[in-house]
Amino acid sequence: MTIARFLRRSTLKSRSTYLAVIVLPNEAATFQAYRLLHYHGISPEHLAIVGEGYSSPERVGLMQPAQIAVRKACNYALVSTLVGTTVCLTISLIGRIESNLMLIVPLTGLLSGLCGAVLGALLGFLGEGSTASIYRHHLNQGRYLLMMEGPEQLVRWGQEVLSHYSAPSPR
Repeated sequence: MTIARFLRRSTLKSRSTYLAVIVLPNEAATFQAYRLLHYHGISPEHLAIVGEGYSSPERVGLMQPAQIAVRKACNYALVSTLVGTTVCLTISLIGRIESNLMLIVPLTGLLSGLCGAVLGALLGFLGEGSTASIYRHHLNQGRYLLMMEGPEQLVRWGQEVLSHYSAPSPR
């Protein structure tokens, strides 16, 4: 099970698997929730515990926020370079720009690629990177993550089971 698959999914198409991440305060509570889900029919192949002594964040695909930002920046830079170059080349061919002005085409591609990289890095940090950062913060604080991945009905059932058995927080 990987969180990377969940984070890379496009929102335009329906998902085949869903992911729920539950943050728990300690190992005992996490293992108790794991056993409770297993008792209620959720197979261990749909569950993962992330934390000290269990799976590492990298093993389940929880990337560093900087990795997410760099990957998104590269993707956006590539796409925007291609689009910028194509648009500029098309406009210069339609407008019949002289050959000494054709230096504008690669310059426009470079500039649009730079803008795409900046936009991709910002979206990477503020979007998926912030979610990954929150989960990593919980792990750094000594908490544990219980991850459930599977069909929507299974994930909803697991969340419902945990909500019925969760103790109210002390005030």
